[in-house]
Amino acid sequence: MSSKPDSPYSAKLAVALAEYGFSPAAAEALLEIDGENFVYMRRVKKGDIPQSLMEEMGAGIEPMQFLSLAAIIRIETGRGRPAEEPTVGLLAEEMQVDASRASRIAADLVERGLVARAASQEDGRRSVLVPTAEGRALLDAFLRAKWQRTMRLFRDWPEEDVLAFARLLKRYNDGMRAQYPTAR
Repeated sequence: MSSKPDSPYSAKLAVALAEYGFSPAAAEALLEIDGENFVYMRRVKKGDIPQSLMEEMGAGIEPMQFLSLAAIIRIETGRGRPAEEPTVGLLAEEMQVDASRASRIAADLVERGLVARAASQEDGRRSVLVPTAEGRALLDAFLRAKWQRTMRLFRDWPEEDVLAFARLLKRYNDGMRAQYPTAR
């Protein structure tokens, strides 16, 4: 179990969960979910997953650079947010960094040939970040490598487990969206 059941924090939570009506088994499962979710989020925030894939691909870029390229494409395509022309300001917002850091990252991506600067189609005075063919190819290669690992991860799972996991993860994320609405 990721959260130690005998820790004072877990003990207090177990009491609160019992008071809220959860059985001891359900309370233990919720504590396990919390611990495993923490481990997963820590790996994501540290960049372990993209770093591992970037190394496998021999991409020669850091996780922050890759995550920024992916953020620019998400902004452009509207994945998880409304589609907009990617600017340094939107990159800073998406990456949760200050504008000067986002500007340095964007400059590095331009220097590497993964992104180009262009005039906005909406306001010619504004500069936008446009992924190059090389940048899009890198993201495509990343997604192929990610899906190869995902297929290996789930290869031995029975179909009913895959279906249940997908259904429950969606239900969990729907509940998280309701409990923690986006500030945007």
